[in-house]
Amino acid sequence: MLNPLIYGVEFQARSLCSLHADVDQVSFLIGTQSLNTSNQVHLVKLQEDTNTLCPQIYDHSSGEIWSLAASPTDKRLISTCYASIERDCEKHTALWRLPENDGHLENVLSFPSEKYGTDIKVTTFHPTNEAFMASVIDNNIVMWDVGQSGVKIVCTAVLDGKGQPRFTTGKWNPQSVNLQFITADDCNIKAWDLRSQAKIAWSLDGVHTQIIRDFDFNPNRQYYMATCGDDGYSKFWDIRNSSQPLISRADHSHWIWSLRYNPVHDELIGTASSDGQVLITRLVGISSSAIENEDLKTKTSIEDKIVATCDQHEDSVYCVEWSSANSWILASLSYDGRLLLNKVPKDEQLRILL
Repeated sequence: MLNPLIYGVEFQARSLCSLHADVDQVSFLIGTQSLNTSNQVHLVKLQEDTNTLCPQIYDHSSGEIWSLAASPTDKRLISTCYASIERDCEKHTALWRLPENDGHLENVLSFPSEKYGTDIKVTTFHPTNEAFMASVIDNNIVMWDVGQSGVKIVCTAVLDGKGQPRFTTGKWNPQSVNLQFITADDCNIKAWDLRSQAKIAWSLDGVHTQIIRDFDFNPNRQYYMATCGDDGYSKFWDIRNSSQPLISRADHSHWIWSLRYNPVHDELIGTASSDGQVLITRLVGISSSAIENEDLKTKTSIEDKIVATCDQHEDSVYCVEWSSANSWILASLSYDGRLLLNKVPKDEQLRILL
């Protein structure tokens, strides 16, 4: 990719998200990870008329940030999972409000997560119901109600099994109108129905040879999802038939930490790896455009391939996120605190639009 925009954070960082509620301006959030000094949340906005990045910096003095998420409905509301420096690096999670200008984050509430464990992976917002959130803690899922009267526990789910299994990550299923929460543990994916005493609705078991690091759902095609992990593979699934993946790719030479479908043009997938590279891959045959186009043979004959490679990172790349305001822009964050904003190549944009 040519001439990405670069923003540098002076601390190490491994958490990134798009400001989902801001559909007018390209905006990303970064959480820093420093043991020695007060940590920060950086809100980085793209001024498209001048093609420059403008940051706002907020103090996050509670501890080093391991993950953060942004509300899909309120662009000033975020959650963080952090290791408290004052409490022997115990992990906690809280809801924050961004101030209008630089300064301290306003603590809206802290989640009472202690009795469920200390290893908090994520705290995520429900995609449509702003009162509901969920945390992944050790081998527990905790669903919260953060409505008008503080925080209440709605329900919990527990991962049972030999050898004290733990979740690696989790997120709400945006394809489901019900309360379905998806988790990764070891080499498995599980879907939990949080309406009915947290029963498992479906699962993909043993789908990677090493630990699954991330997964994502096709935003425009029901039942389709993707997984990635330490085996260096990205795999694409129809969850109705889990016996084998629709596509399996080994484009990276090391662990794949993050994978995201483009929110509009779902034939484009961004991946980030500890090989230091970020890739945009085109997979037309399993995209929603393959269904919409009547001439399926013509559409699916377009070659699946890597359409862009970003190799300007100098460290492991832990996060990749598409912009909510401009679907051609992909952000990536490496552990050394370098944020890169890349655009889908012009010829690929034209191929999709025409």
